[in-house]
Amino acid sequence: MTPSRRSFLAATGGATLCGLWPASAFAQSWPTKPVRFVVPFAPGGSSEIIARATAGELTKQLGQSVFVDNKPGASGNIIAMAEVARADDQHTLILGHIGTLAVNPYMYDKLPYDANKDFKPVSLLAKVPSLYVVNPGVPAKDLKEFIALVKAKPGQMNYGSAGNGSAGHLAMEYLKMTANIFITHIPYKGTGPQLTDLLAGRLDAASVGASAILQHIKSGKLRCIATGSTQRLAQLPDVPTVAEQGFPGFEMTQWYGMLAPATMAQANIDRLAAETQKAMKSQAALERLNQDAAQSVGGSPAQFAQFIAAEQKRWKQVVERAKIKPE
Repeated sequence: MTPSRRSFLAATGGATLCGLWPASAFAQSWPTKPVRFVVPFAPGGSSEIIARATAGELTKQLGQSVFVDNKPGASGNIIAMAEVARADDQHTLILGHIGTLAVNPYMYDKLPYDANKDFKPVSLLAKVPSLYVVNPGVPAKDLKEFIALVKAKPGQMNYGSAGNGSAGHLAMEYLKMTANIFITHIPYKGTGPQLTDLLAGRLDAASVGASAILQHIKSGKLRCIATGSTQRLAQLPDVPTVAEQGFPGFEMTQWYGMLAPATMAQANIDRLAAETQKAMKSQAALERLNQDAAQSVGGSPAQFAQFIAAEQKRWKQVVERAKIKPE
């Protein structure tokens, strides 16, 4: 080997070992193996639809398989969040949610993960509007009539949810706080049993993610009195939002975003964020999410971090006022 070649190899090797190689070179080489995208909920529902739509597009863009791994358990999310917080393989991600990031920190006295320190936000993926519904036997055609009815019968009306701290529980408590009304909460063990009683007329009202109840609204088995979205839904153009019915600025959506363990290299985060934003604007993802009434968002890590902080501030007030505790 010539002295010049030895010098070149020594120089380039030294640059690599000392971390002097451009960060973009490492970003482009990542991922080097399949990426696990953990969903802290059971299969089915909006969480899996959003995760699979995202993973499918990222698989095309990153050149490595991005596969969804459902890991339910312990209030639907605590075990998975704690596991991913400790992952240091640079190839593990998790689907964050309003519950895991904005509610659990205030509902639980102690968690095995720190929502703000153990993870790096990548991108807000999508929002699923919460719909406020009543069974057809309730004599209220819209939100204003419903609020008047509840105030005329304080404590006599009820609403169901999928459980304490569930998105439906939070949505109704947020409405109660905003509209200054009182209605009794009846928690169930999951959306299925709750919907059974709501459809049978044993519950007066509920707030449920759009995907789970659109079919029941369109068939007339449930009446939608308001949407929690900022704009009317294309699937329900005649149903006004809560904001339109006297509460400007009101928004209630179940949101989902991608996070990585805090140990993931920033160069990898940057590439993943750029590719994720591209994925959420792809035609395939938009069409898949629209079928579920989910709204694609996207956005940078900084924007997602700011969104999480704002949501934590909002839901801390709701959790404390309603004294929401885990079952």
